[in-house]
Amino acid sequence: MRIPARSVCTAIRDDIVAGVYERGSRLTEELLARRYGVSRVPVREALRTLEAEGFVVTRRHAGACVAEPTEQEAADLLEMRVLLEPLGAARAAQRRTEAHLKVLRGLVRLGQERARRGNSEDLRSLGGWFHETLAQSSGSPALTSTLGQLRHKIAWMYSVEAPAHPAESWTEHGAIVDAVARGDSDRARAITALHTERAVSAHRLRFPGGDRAERVRTSQHPVNTAGLRH
Repeated sequence: MRIPARSVCTAIRDDIVAGVYERGSRLTEELLARRYGVSRVPVREALRTLEAEGFVVTRRHAGACVAEPTEQEAADLLEMRVLLEPLGAARAAQRRTEAHLKVLRGLVRLGQERARRGNSEDLRSLGGWFHETLAQSSGSPALTSTLGQLRHKIAWMYSVEAPAHPAESWTEHGAIVDAVARGDSDRARAITALHTERAVSAHRLRFPGGDRAERVRTSQHPVNTAGLRH
């Protein structure tokens, strides 16, 4: 069975974000193919996609390597998110479906419940799902894709401190959904802008020097488990 290149791309990207591959390290097709239990063809295609996304660079005499973003490039990502998240919310107010609203409201309920219990790991995942669903509600595949790439790259370059008052953050999520449900694009944009700007202050750059105490060395995302056993 041929493994889709997009699955290989997701696995490599997730491992770059998790720190399995150090910035600047080489990514050889042969070793990647062996690691994920696939042929070199989907690996080659995946590396081209990751280069276009900015996770990989091709260097003379070295081939594909994990990119080494500068502090300015990292700062630009946060600025882009501050600009694009509110746009996505405004578009969602105009284009969302009832299915989108149902998911968003469900996530807000879960987030508020977890916030009361103080489960920060659950809240981080729920927050990611919320913003991903909000972007999808915009009805713009290009905007959704761009915001998705931004979230991946920001997660790679920054660690995020848990909010001191998570219940307040989820109250803001609820207010965004209310505005989207009413079709109030101006209010959805304004609340999301304030929410995103507040969230940016919790981001801490992982480099240079790195503040990550421990890097994950084992891949969490095998593409072909059977192939990895041999």
